[in-house]
Order: sequence, then structure tokens, then C-alpha cells
Amino acid sequence: MKRVVLPVITGVVLLLLWSFAVRFSGTKIFPSPLDVMRAIASLAEKSLLWSYIRDSLWRVAAGYVTAVLIGIPIGMMLGWFKTLERAVNPLVQLLRPISPLAWMPLAVIWFGVSNLAPMFLIFLATLFPIIVATANAVRNVPPMYLQAARNFGLSTPAILRRVVFPAVLPQILVSLRIAFGVAWLVLVASEMIAVDSGLGYLIIDARNAGKRYDLVVAGMLLIGVIGLLLDYGFRRFEFQERG
Repeated sequence: MKRVVLPVITGVVLLLLWSFAVRFSGTKIFPSPLDVMRAIASLAEKSLLWSYIRDSLWRVAAGYVTAVLIGIPIGMMLGWFKTLERAVNPLVQLLRPISPLAWMPLAVIWFGVSNLAPMFLIFLATLFPIIVATANAVRNVPPMYLQAARNFGLSTPAILRRVVFPAVLPQILVSLRIAFGVAWLVLVASEMIAVDSGLGYLIIDARNAGKRYDLVVAGMLLIGVIGLLLDYGFRRFEFQERG
């Protein structure tokens, strides 16, 4: 009950403070909670709400899953084979500090105003953190695990599959959760420029088309709520895997 009641109470208090601040200031620009609720209802009535949410979720899922499928095997190889790590790690460390948003002009040139542009940016945003975290986890596997596996005559692929991967899975899950948070941030920023749909596009379009700040705040709240729910799902999955 505490996990549910306390956040609900906090949310209600914040809504009351928000409503009071709007009334007290007499602003005609910043919307009240009721205005935002009406904006969300209007999107739902026009069948646009789910369309925006669906497009955003599809883009982030495609870019993120692709990065996971590529990043984890690369990270395990870099963590296991020192020669490969020496050859590839400088390139990874060169590209990793570059902000994914810095790639946005090139993404638009390469892919145009399409789903591929934000997917590419999300892929870049999540790929390198996953690679680095996985490689570090593999390098920190206790030597006694590896020695025991070799004593049983396991081959290198079998050691990676049956010993190393289970040992590093908790660290990988943490990195995946963090990387998804980064992916969600990059998604919203990329949708403001590279596409014409999604929650990020909703915010910038509402700002430019008549300064509909009720829709702007509605888009922000939707992004926050969906991000909260997705993070909760990650934490539940991480808890079950550790259990």
C-alpha cells in the first residue's frame, strides 16, 4: 500500500500546487491541470493519442532492440578477447562521447524525414553504453568461475554461454535499463526534427501551430508517464531475474 498510496498522495499535492500557482499568477499562457486533461481528451477523441504513442514506442523499440542484439555480443567479445579489445576499443571510445543528437543532420541526410532517422539515433545512443558495460562486466568475472569451467573441459563458446553470460547478466540488465532511459530522451528530441509524428512531434507542432501550450504540457506528461511505466517494467524484470 505504501508503494501506491505515497506516490498518489505526492501526485495529488503537486496537482493542487500546480492549479493554485496558475490561478494565483493569473497567467493566460501556462495551462492548468484541467486544461491539460481536456487537451489529452481531445487527442483521444480525434484518435490521435494512441497514434502518437504507438509511433514513439515503435521507434524506440526498433532502435533499442537492435542496439541490444548487436551491443551485447560485441561487448562480450571485447571483454573476452584482449587482442580484439585493443583493436576495437579506441574506436568505441572515440565514438562514444559524441552526442547522438550531433548525428541528427547526417541522419536526416541519409534517411530523410522517416522512421529510420530517429531509430538510427536511438541505436547510436544505446549501443555504446551497452558495449562498454558488457565488456567491463565480462572482464570482472571471478577467475575461479573460469578455472572451474576449464577444469570441466568446457570450450570457449560453452564457457561464454554457460558461465560468463549468466555471471554478467545482472550488470547487463542494469546497463540496459540505463540505456533505455537515454533512448527515450533521444527519441523525443529526434522526433522534434526528423519525423512528423510521435510525442516529440506533438510538442513542437503544438508550440508552432497556435502556441497550444496545453498540448505541449500534455505531451510532456505523456512522455513522463510512459517513461515511468517502462522503467517500472524494467525494474520488475531485473528483480525477477536476480531472484
